[in-house]
Amino acid sequence: MLNRSSENSGYSREQKVVSVYIRATGSEGQIFDNNFRPLAAENKSCIEQNVCLYCTGGTHCRQMHVNAIREAGRCGRPYTYQCELGMLFWVSPIFKEGKFSGALRGSGYISGNANVSVFAEKCNGVIPPEEFSRRVAAFSFGDTEKIRSLAEMLHLCAESLSTGNENYHEVLRLRAEQQASISAMIDELKTKALQGSTLPRYSIDKERQLIASLHRGDKDESENLLNELLAMLIYNNQDNFRNIQFRALELAILLIRAGVNPGSNTAMEFNTRRLKQIQEVKTIEEITSILHSMVENITGQITSFQGIPHALAMRKAEAFIRENLTRKMALQEIAKVAGLSAPYFSTIFKEEMGENLSKYINRLRVEKASKMLLETDITLSDISSICCFQDQSWFSKIFKSFTGISPGKYRNQGGPLFAQRSCVDE
Repeated sequence: MLNRSSENSGYSREQKVVSVYIRATGSEGQIFDNNFRPLAAENKSCIEQNVCLYCTGGTHCRQMHVNAIREAGRCGRPYTYQCELGMLFWVSPIFKEGKFSGALRGSGYISGNANVSVFAEKCNGVIPPEEFSRRVAAFSFGDTEKIRSLAEMLHLCAESLSTGNENYHEVLRLRAEQQASISAMIDELKTKALQGSTLPRYSIDKERQLIASLHRGDKDESENLLNELLAMLIYNNQDNFRNIQFRALELAILLIRAGVNPGSNTAMEFNTRRLKQIQEVKTIEEITSILHSMVENITGQITSFQGIPHALAMRKAEAFIRENLTRKMALQEIAKVAGLSAPYFSTIFKEEMGENLSKYINRLRVEKASKMLLETDITLSDISSICCFQDQSWFSKIFKSFTGISPGKYRNQGGPLFAQRSCVDE
């Protein structure tokens, strides 16, 4: 979790990233902890605090920023917004081990339709007009494309600070897209109801269509049909979560029966886990996410069994990973290169390669780092960055887990033979 204590607590990494962002973009940056409290960046206040009195320790705008951070955290993507005075902001969430840990916020621009007279009125004349005009002049007008680009860049910074689940932002984005699709379908059902149309309570025919699309391995059509079924289920069971949960279990069992080999040990473990999760969840969003993961798993299996050899898929994945070791890679991205769905790719990768994807990538990065330690004079900090470890401390921990010795000793003692001896001695 991000906290307020200082450089010794893990806050220094966030501070460094925001400081680089500020210098690179010319915009403002702010760090928020997991309780939505602002942490100073470079020990200075943000530019808006020199203009709007509400931004200086008051509560007038706090809820607006908290709501924006929550929305960004729910969707796993950058969120842009503006205050009633026309000042522009953008936020992106940070996650540690799959849990919300804080957020980064950018600012420093006003919208083209901002009314400067409103600024002065809100400040109740406390700031002299000349001084007020000088402060407002510090802002630049931000066009839509510029703010979008700044938000995307800040989001990359937030993703680089997130740890424990490399594709968690992507998972949240997918969930948000699923919910948006279902919400649109529910709105359509409401409109039809208002127009007097007769609506089905639940479509068994849609279930048959879903099973047929699963057997074809058609992921897009299967997901769309699942959303239609969920929209009808939610619309017809408003304020009755238990019934939605019960029907979702029935639908999950239907999906299990449609699988390629539901009786295999791997499939049974996956399916048992998903059924248990549906029984324990508290929200419709979680149910939606679980059912979608089941659909993706099934279509991935079927697509694979229709003729994509695992060996070829693994070769494609391995080549892609080796070519991109110096940057973060999402599970979804690697699976797409292999031609498989993310859940299925993750399963067969461990079966085929003998280790999970994260460990495999770390091993290749350690191999690359080992070579650089012995053949170059590049600093440990720079090697850590080049090999895409989150920081030097994490680099040392991962390196030692594979070699039994720290990177510094590895370099000083000349490589693996000495490292092995040292590991025994220790």
